[in-house]
Amino acid sequence: MDVTLAAYRRLAEYRHQIRQFLHVSEQAARTNGIEPQQHQLMLAIKGLPEGARPTVTTLAQRLCLKHHSAVELVNRLVERGAAVRRQSQEDRREVLVDLTPVGEEILEKLKELHMQELQTKGPELCKALQAIVDSPYPDMGKTGAGAAVASH
Repeated sequence: MDVTLAAYRRLAEYRHQIRQFLHVSEQAARTNGIEPQQHQLMLAIKGLPEGARPTVTTLAQRLCLKHHSAVELVNRLVERGAAVRRQSQEDRREVLVDLTPVGEEILEKLKELHMQELQTKGPELCKALQAIVDSPYPDMGKTGAGAAVASH
């Protein structure tokens, strides 16, 4: 088989596995009364790395969103009663975003559903990723999204 065709098949399988997980995740969020991006925001707030502060800027970076899009997402979560804004004690100009008990409850339900799904489907996702990592590919020495472009 052509090495390039095999690489495409490995990438397609991995993308398929990711998409299946994301589909289940999106459905779970909607079933629990929130939009998928709101769930992602809640997870970003709760799961920030140690020492990171839940500012809109930090959350926008974690979600790969523009600042104004993150502001709108926070607004919708606040309107739903799942999050609150508070002024930082260290820097009064800084606004932090926290989950409310309602938000914590929703996130806990979704965490359980996601953990169950990963226990079930995670091995296939890992297998698909491992097939890519283990595959001999001519440009494996180059890294990043521009590697293929840089070689041409």
